[in-house]
Order: sequence, then C-alpha cells, then structure tokens
Amino acid sequence: MSTLQRNITALYCIKVSKWFSLIMPIIVLFYQENGLGLKEIFLLKSVYSIVSVALDIPTGYLADAWGRKKCLLAGCLIAFGGTVTYSLAYTFGAFLLAEILLGIGQSLVSGADSALLYDTMLRHRREKDYLKYEGRVIMVGNFSEALAGICGGLLAASFLRLPFYCQMGVAFIGIPAALSLKEYNARTRILHPLRNILNILHYSLVRNRTLRYDILFSGIIGASTLTMAWFVQPVLMHIDLPTELFGVVWTVLNLVVGIAALYSDALSARLGENKTYTFILLFIVGGYLAVSFCLTHAALAILFLFYIVRGFATPILKGYINRQTFSEMRATVLSIRNFIIRLTFALMAPFIGWLNDAFSLALALQITALAIFLPGLLFLLLQWRKE
Repeated sequence: MSTLQRNITALYCIKVSKWFSLIMPIIVLFYQENGLGLKEIFLLKSVYSIVSVALDIPTGYLADAWGRKKCLLAGCLIAFGGTVTYSLAYTFGAFLLAEILLGIGQSLVSGADSALLYDTMLRHRREKDYLKYEGRVIMVGNFSEALAGICGGLLAASFLRLPFYCQMGVAFIGIPAALSLKEYNARTRILHPLRNILNILHYSLVRNRTLRYDILFSGIIGASTLTMAWFVQPVLMHIDLPTELFGVVWTVLNLVVGIAALYSDALSARLGENKTYTFILLFIVGGYLAVSFCLTHAALAILFLFYIVRGFATPILKGYINRQTFSEMRATVLSIRNFIIRLTFALMAPFIGWLNDAFSLALALQITALAIFLPGLLFLLLQWRKE
C-alpha cells in the first residue's frame, strides 16, 4: 500500500474511532441511572466545551511544532483513556474526569487530521484532490455516527453500560491507525511557543486579510450548522414527531451530510469560490428562516436540504483555508477556525435558549438567522472589496 493510501485509510479509521459513538443515543438515560440530574449533565458538557475551546489553538500549534502524527496518537490514546474511564465510572467526579480526557483528546486531533491530509496531498502533488478526500473523511464520520445511533440503541436494550464497553473497542481503533501514519513537513523542536502562536494569530487574523475573512466566515458558518444540530430535537418535539422516529431522523440527516460532503469538490469547481460562499450563506440563513415559518412536518424536508448544504460547506471552507496556509502553521490555523466556531456557539447558545423558553422556537430560529447573516455578509463584502 502506498504512503498516500495508507495515510488516507488511517485517517478514515481515526474518524471512525471518534464519530462511531455508540453512547450518544442513551447517554442521558445512562446519566440518570447513575443519579445525575439535568443540571449535572449540562455542567459536564460545559466542562467538555471549555476544555476543547481552551486547548484548540495550543494543541493546533503543538501539531505544527511537535508533529501531526504525534498529536493524533496522543489524542487517540487520551480519548481511549476517557472512554475507559466512562465505562468504569459511577460518580459525577469520575464522569467529570472522563469529559476532561475526552476534551483533551478531541483538541489534539482537531486540526491535526486535516493538516496531515493536506500535507499528504501536497507531498504527492495531488493537492487539487484535497477537497475530494476531505469530503470522504467527513462522509466516513457522518456515516459512522448514523450507524452508531442505531447500534447503540440496540446494545442498550441489554443493559445501559454495554454500549460503553463496546465503545472502548471503537476508541482503540484510532491508536494503531495513528501509529501507521506517515508524517510530512513537521518540525520537532518547540522554540518560543507563545511567541510563535501569537505570530500565527497575527498572520492569520491581521496580516493576511484573505485568510482572515475566510477563517471568520468559516467560523460563522460552522457555528450556525452546530447550532442547527441542537435545534433539530426541539423542532421534532414541536411538530409532535413520535419519539421512536427521532433516531431515524438523526440517522438520515447524518447520512445526508456524508453524501453531500463526497460531492463538495464538484460543487466548488462548478460555482467558483465567490458563488460558493454566497450559495452557502444564503442557504444556511434561508434554512433557518424556512424552518421558523414552517414548523410542521414540512420542516423535515427543509432540515434535509439544510444538512445537504452543511455537508458541502465543511470540506469546501476547510479547503479554502488550507490553500492559503503554510504547512508549518496549518494545524494551528485550522484550530483557530475551530476555536471561533466553538466560542461563537458558546456565546450564542444561552441567549438562543432563553429566546426559545421565553418567547418561541420560531423567534429563536429567526434571531439566529439574523445573527448568522449580518457577520457572514460583512465578511463576504470585505473579502470582495479587498479583491
């Protein structure tokens, strides 16, 4: 097997180890069985988000300075430790430790995987194929999530801890996959890390204006698709969809994202960069508005279309950023994007939740559409003006 194919296959396996989550369909039931209330559950998820946001940029720099392969291996090892901790945990403190380990593991992998994939394409003079393979990696992740949703529910029918035991095996897959990776263009000495991180931040968000607007636009779109993922269940509840169909809808939506990601390179080539940006922004904002004005079973079709655009958007926007980034800072820059996505979501989510509780789901969707459209349009106009 060539080093190109070996790296791609290994990255597929790492994606599966992260996204084939058998525990998600039953996680709330599992918490409740172990004596946790909703307050403790949200606290655990907040800790995970804080750890991920705090470490995104430092671990991205670590991947550039220490090596993508080393970071991916460390991330898979720590995430495996988090999964083992969960499977053996019975108390809030143990669950908290598991969430911290999983957050650290996620941060180490985030950015390093896409950076190594792009470097692999670059070394083999196939950088034009990056979008195609990034789309395939995302497709593998979403297909894994969709299939795991079904498998996890079936396993939990025996007893609730069984999916966690099986999840250990899934998490372990990433370790030998990371060991098999071939590293490209990585430095091995870390000199003045804080100064280097600040220099990369200055270059990405100040000096290189094209890259700045690409990162900010991608951050807004990423936050908007993440926010919609949390709107899906309230929408299904609002239209009184039978509970047993929730998992089916979730599975279909994730399959849609995976299939759309596979064709992202064709869309980008057909429309060109500026039209692709406009297409993504208008369809994302339009999806929010359409759902808000159509909170009936027809909203399912709108969500279906929204998730198609979500599948297109992620690999395309990552590809535009990678194209403008030097290899020695690529993982850090991608981590800056992830940081903006998570920070934007963290700032928006409490307010949007309050709007939903105090007023209505429709108003929350509409305000979210406005919060996405205004900065998204601004960054597009600034980009076009610069050009």
